[in-house]
Amino acid sequence: MKIICASLGGCVHTAGLLRFTQLAQEQGHRCTYLGGAVPIDKLIGSIIEIEPDMAALSYRLSPNGLRGILDELFVQLSIRETPHIDFWFGGTPETVGVARTYEPFTRFFDGSETEKEVLHALTDTAPGDHQVHIPPQTLVERIKWKAPYPLLRHHIGLPTLRQTSQSIRSLAKSGVLDIISLAPDQNAQQYWFHPHKMDPTQDGAGGAPFRDRKDFRTMYMASRTGNYPLLRCYSGTQDIIPFSQMLIETIQNAWAAIPLTWYSEMDRRSERPLAQAISENQEAIRYNADKGLPVEINEAHQWGLRFAHDAMEVAVSAIAVHNAKVLGVKEHIMQFMLCTPPEISPAMDLAKALAKWEMAIEIAHTTSIRPMRIIKMIRTGLLSFRTNPFRSIGQLTGSMMIGSFLRPEIVHVVAYCEAIRRASSRVIIESATMVQQIMEESNKGLPDCTADQKIRDRKEQLKDEASQILEAIRNLDRSNLDPLCDPVIMEKAIQIGILDAPGLGTYGCEKKIRTQVVHGRNEVIDDFGQPITESNRLAMVFSHQRKSTMKPTVQQ
Repeated sequence: MKIICASLGGCVHTAGLLRFTQLAQEQGHRCTYLGGAVPIDKLIGSIIEIEPDMAALSYRLSPNGLRGILDELFVQLSIRETPHIDFWFGGTPETVGVARTYEPFTRFFDGSETEKEVLHALTDTAPGDHQVHIPPQTLVERIKWKAPYPLLRHHIGLPTLRQTSQSIRSLAKSGVLDIISLAPDQNAQQYWFHPHKMDPTQDGAGGAPFRDRKDFRTMYMASRTGNYPLLRCYSGTQDIIPFSQMLIETIQNAWAAIPLTWYSEMDRRSERPLAQAISENQEAIRYNADKGLPVEINEAHQWGLRFAHDAMEVAVSAIAVHNAKVLGVKEHIMQFMLCTPPEISPAMDLAKALAKWEMAIEIAHTTSIRPMRIIKMIRTGLLSFRTNPFRSIGQLTGSMMIGSFLRPEIVHVVAYCEAIRRASSRVIIESATMVQQIMEESNKGLPDCTADQKIRDRKEQLKDEASQILEAIRNLDRSNLDPLCDPVIMEKAIQIGILDAPGLGTYGCEKKIRTQVVHGRNEVIDDFGQPITESNRLAMVFSHQRKSTMKPTVQQ
């Protein structure tokens, strides 16, 4: 395609125009760069001489001055009966607003676009093509399409359905998110198939009050504009298989998110006994995998939110990956919730994430079963946000820069206001734009965090301690071929304290562990506040179990 590139009138700002020209040339287009402050007569003469397919015009000065320039340009073009060509415009948001009122312009760039988006525009466009180009509508293809940048995701679930659908439409039009996660209220998640059990006073609590299949379909239709983001939703806290089926049929669910042990009597988000919940969750994971959906087993961060120590998080992460592979998941979404607990240091946070990742890769590529792809997703832990919005902005951007060392394929953006209130579309767009900038900066090149000896030492320590936890679970029944997938054994592991966290409350073993961040690490501590090793902790667990199962001596 032949392109003329010029900055109009008295505008000498050409940095953006020159970069656009370079990108177009890299895509094989033949570009004529006229530079800055190009008079109308010179531009028209070049159009007549070169007969381009498209003219890329720029102007960054006064919006009022631009009107006069464009009026003259298009009048002169009509008088001279020049061949029809496409016109693209780049400038400030104000001058782009002016250019949008002129019919010949078909694409606009106001400086908020990434280079990747500009490249997509150049590669998706043929001369005279005004068709809307929709990005890929499956997760794996969209990741490939946007690489090397990660997909950005945010959740939305406002108190009313109308507010939620309007916000989804605004988010889609902004083009800043690739994935919108729907957040139903707890009534919908728990009692969708038992509406008589819903508490009307809790409508809209924790999410939008979805009550009918058409509500989900309405959200999907609201997203069919702008950059056509993918939609996804958690699969409820009970009746998970029929809920999953409904999401596939209504919103083309991008991936399923199902825990392994949660949404049970353990966290009281459903009424299911723990072993039953594990079994049903496994069935739902297999159901979605059989449907070809990627699956996120959102297990590790649930333990992290209850202040499980670092080795425990790594262990339950490995259990989740193992279950995903055994249950037939082809693409496993692995979420790394950073800054949890908030006191953890960035270096030790990375060490924990790398320990999870290396154990996951080893499990995913075992030769006994077909290799499983793991897709990394990072997010900021909500517990680390402050009620001061500026501190939360700093926390969001700082943690995402740290998280970028993990080279994520998805970033779950958490809006900076979430410690105070639900995020509106405006704040979501602001937060996602900040994260987008971080990802673009990190893509320029980062140091290798794995070369840091302290990070490497902590990573290896956590892998060793997590392996001790997994082995302790296996030792509960050595005759079982796969105890990490057995609901009864997993339930027992929690009940006796092999798997434990301070935030479990009264569920599980009688003597709960205590955790505390020491030197940037979340450790188990004794009654004197001193860290204890994982081997000693597990020894105490089994010692307590033996004592509790001993029958008292009968006095004669």
